Amino acid sequence: MAEARLAAQGLVRTFDGGVGIRGVDIDVQPGEIHALVGLNGAGKSTLMRVLLGMLRPSDGSVAIEGHDLRAAPNRIWAGVGHLVEYPLAYAELTVRGNLALGARLHGVRAEDIPPTVASVMEELNLEQYADRRAGRLSLGNRQRLGLASAIQHDPRLIVLDEPTNALDPSGVILLREALQRRAERGAGILVSSHHLDEVARIADRVTVLNSGIIIGSLDPNGIDIERAFFDLVHTHDKESA
Repeated sequence: MAEARLAAQGLVRTFDGGVGIRGVDIDVQPGEIHALVGLNGAGKSTLMRVLLGMLRPSDGSVAIEGHDLRAAPNRIWAGVGHLVEYPLAYAELTVRGNLALGARLHGVRAEDIPPTVASVMEELNLEQYADRRAGRLSLGNRQRLGLASAIQHDPRLIVLDEPTNALDPSGVILLREALQRRAERGAGILVSSHHLDEVARIADRVTVLNSGIIIGSLDPNGIDIERAFFDLVHTHDKESA
C-alpha cells in the first residue's frame, strides 16, 4: 500500500475556553480528495494549522509522506501546497511576480518557472491580471492568486482551508477542475469547507469535525448530505450536553 500523503494521530491543541481540537486522527491518501466539514468554530482551521506545523500540538503526531512533521526534509516540504485562512501575497509585486517567487520557494527550476506560472494563470483565469499588483486585486482574485501559488508546483500534498471563499461561480468551477486534475495525477488533497454541496461534488471522503472532535463521516454520493450532516452534529451536541 502506498504511503499516506498525510497521516495524523491523536492531535490535541486547545485554547482558553476549551476550544481547539482533541484527539484527532486523520489521513490523506495518494489520489484522494478528502473533505473536512464542520460548522464555524468546529476547529477546522486549527486542525489545518497543526497539520502544517503552524501551530504545535500539545499531544499527537503528524507525518507527511512518512516523515515526522518536525523533521521533514526540504524536499518533502517542496512537495506541499497550502492555503490556510488568508492568501499570502506581496502587495507591491504583480500576480506574475508573486507566482514566480512562490514557484522558486517551492524548488521549481529557474528555467521552468515562466511556463509554470503561465500555465497556472491560464488554469485559474488570471492571465488578464498578470501585470497587476496584488494589492490592487479584488478579494476574489486575491483568493485565486493564493490558490494558484498553492497548486502551481504540482505538489504531492495540497491542504486548503475554505478555498472557495470569495470565489465567484466560475472560480469555483476552475478550482474544482484543477484539484481533480491533480488528484488524478496522484496528489493527496485535504479541503476544509462548510459548503457541503460543493465538497460533495469532488470529495472521495467527507469527515465531520464538531467541537474539535471527529464525530463521523458522510457519503459524498448520499441523497441528502446536508441533512445527514446536521443529524450527526445535532446528535453529538445532544450527547455532549
